Amino acid sequence: MKKTVLTFGLIGGALSSAMMLATLPFVDAIGFDKGAIIGYTTIVLSSLMVFFGIRSYRENVAGGRITFGRGFLVGLLITLLSCACYVVTWEVIYFKLMPGFGDKFAAQMVESVRASGANQAQIDEAAANAKQFKAMYDKPGMNAALTFVEPFPIGLAITLISAGILRKK
Repeated sequence: MKKTVLTFGLIGGALSSAMMLATLPFVDAIGFDKGAIIGYTTIVLSSLMVFFGIRSYRENVAGGRITFGRGFLVGLLITLLSCACYVVTWEVIYFKLMPGFGDKFAAQMVESVRASGANQAQIDEAAANAKQFKAMYDKPGMNAALTFVEPFPIGLAITLISAGILRKK
């Protein structure tokens, strides 16, 4: 199981990390909204490694049979490893490669509210929320936790679906 989890977890992590590194420098040109769409699409695509990992484990290690529980465990471990790669990549980008990203994102949050036609009280509230979010995001531990929450639910959903589809007694 270890080899399968490492192989597919690292492939999934490499895919999401590579796409993040490739698209993040263009976030000003494509905008935060389209960047989020690209990011989550990449997360879904990299999470497909869970399906292939469970299938590989079933065919190459388990002799063509796998229970839902074992498939779920393999998929969960692949997801956790892939998410860890994603988080490490984001931490390096946020704190080393693009240290001004938090300020840009906070400004975009306020501008989005302003562009929606909000009144001054709503804009001030958005500015306070953006400032609070940035302060929270500037703490490495909190940043890592919030970043982990982005890909994990998608990987967990794909793990559940894949373990159900691929189970064979």
